[in-house]
Amino acid sequence: MPELQHTFSRHRKYIIYLLSIFVFCWGITPYKPVFAGLILGTSISFFNHWLMVNRMNRFSNAIDKGEKVRSLGTLSRMASAGLAALIALRYPEHIHIIFTVLGLMTSYFVIMIDFFIHFLINKTGEER
Repeated sequence: MPELQHTFSRHRKYIIYLLSIFVFCWGITPYKPVFAGLILGTSISFFNHWLMVNRMNRFSNAIDKGEKVRSLGTLSRMASAGLAALIALRYPEHIHIIFTVLGLMTSYFVIMIDFFIHFLINKTGEER
């Protein structure tokens, strides 16, 4: 499980960098609804990613102890994504809905990019 914590630590760093870029762009560009949607979606995406990692830790601990395993919290993650969509729909002049949905997918993009980077690093390391 330490590998999961290390991976999440990298993901957290990347997502916070992205959020800081989005906030900076929100402040200096005229596209405030676009970047507000990205900020909202990415924030909820980061929360869902954190929630999933915590649930995976609990799941692993329960398996190790031989206890009964609860769900991984799909409903709570869907509810938070729905909340982000409702906020964007309630304030369309301030938050762009399409970019909110793109922001909700940010953690998945970060996970995929991180996977490919580490896959390529490990592959080139094995060839030497």
